[in-house]
Amino acid sequence: MTGAAAVLAPLAVVGNGVAAGIMLSTVIGVAPFFLALPYENYVRAVQFMQPRFDPIMPLTNGGVLVLDAVLAFTSGSGTARATFAAAAVLLAAVIAISVTRNVPVNKYVLALDPRHTPEDWERTDPRRRWRLWNAIRTSLCLAAFAVNVATAVSLA
Repeated sequence: MTGAAAVLAPLAVVGNGVAAGIMLSTVIGVAPFFLALPYENYVRAVQFMQPRFDPIMPLTNGGVLVLDAVLAFTSGSGTARATFAAAAVLLAAVIAISVTRNVPVNKYVLALDPRHTPEDWERTDPRRRWRLWNAIRTSLCLAAFAVNVATAVSLA
């Protein structure tokens, strides 16, 4: 691996690994925990956790998307260019799902009053919908991670 790829590919792998790990933790731990909580505790948990997750996830996924896009244009081999481009597309899908599906749910829950359960809560409870979209975007992020690792290794 030479040139910019020698620096950018490992950064993409590390950043993508961090994002994928955080997202996987939500699939295997956070989402099931949220589903087990009564309304008040669920809302309080989201209100506690969301401000901690929100700054890091857009930075990691967006940063790696940029790195993959740069690598797609600057990598020497056609295969590396195509695979870095594929990883960038996967991460763009992660971001699109986040912005259109998960973030609106998070904003809705952040605005709830944990002391007063909405009358229509059984119908509007977003946890299962959020869990589904989170699992989809996590799978895409893990796929991007696998692509980034395989491509970086192939260039070494």
